[in-house]
Amino acid sequence: MSDNRTWRTAALVAAVLAIVASLPVSASADRFPRRTGVVHSDRIGPHWERVEVDSVSMGRPVTLDVLHGSGDGPRPTLYLLDGVDAEGVSDWLTKGHAADFFADKPVDVVFPAGATGSMYTDWEHPDTTLGWNRWDTFLTGELPGVIEPYLHSDGQRAIAGVSMGAQGAMMLAHRHPGLYRAVAGLSGCYSTVDGTGSAVTALTVASRGGNVMKMWGPPGTLDWISHDSTVGAEALRGTVIYLSAASGVPGAPDLTELLRSPDIVGSLQAAGGGVALEAGARICTENFARRLTDLGIPATVHYEPTGIHAWEDFSAQLGPAWDTLATAFGR
Repeated sequence: MSDNRTWRTAALVAAVLAIVASLPVSASADRFPRRTGVVHSDRIGPHWERVEVDSVSMGRPVTLDVLHGSGDGPRPTLYLLDGVDAEGVSDWLTKGHAADFFADKPVDVVFPAGATGSMYTDWEHPDTTLGWNRWDTFLTGELPGVIEPYLHSDGQRAIAGVSMGAQGAMMLAHRHPGLYRAVAGLSGCYSTVDGTGSAVTALTVASRGGNVMKMWGPPGTLDWISHDSTVGAEALRGTVIYLSAASGVPGAPDLTELLRSPDIVGSLQAAGGGVALEAGARICTENFARRLTDLGIPATVHYEPTGIHAWEDFSAQLGPAWDTLATAFGR
């Protein structure tokens, strides 16, 4: 597909998304017709619960970690998406210090698990390595109608993520206008059409053994374009938006973490990848922020002068991201 044809198609998709964004948003009780239920839960700590939710779309139970917020309920709900590994327990909890950070915050935080390499999207076909993924349907069409009544939520929600989760959060927000009051993307890439975004998306899936052709088909086709948040940015109008990225230049926290490592050589090699990934995320974030500015859509954008694609740097952005998200809840 030529560049001209791609962008003509992209413009058509953007126009359709803009029309969808203008439609009235129904009450949450009407938006989530596929309701199953919580099938199991375990208390991990005073405010930390592990919950298992049956999913029609995924064809299996999905495990979530939930941090119950401070103060009397009902409270808003924040869905916090992991990076590419997204395995049994969210890295936000094991590496990102999220439990400590949210201990005194008046919000319930939900961490989906098991989305490794999935882009938090609906796949067209099952994958030999990554299995059957219908994360868009589960996260937007099933989960709120199950977990929010379970938490006695006040009906307000936001979504945020890091790296793959940042791209996933922004895609879900632009593809479901009005579902989330706010969205935050930390060190993400938000285009699936341009060369950088298409490559990052394909590499993310391939890095965990997945076949990207089974996700949305060949790059440049309609499914790829419709998942491009830069193309679909108009649908984010009215949503509170936070974006952040570092420069890719290692800072003091990164160097300190390297010195603590029992395998400094291996950690140096990994840090080299973190440098390249964060430099790419910075370019992606700048491009997306520029698109929002061109459309006159407000966003809070924060660039760190140092920092790589690593959890010490991600966790440092959780506070500023929450400060912005909280404004959507009147907190």
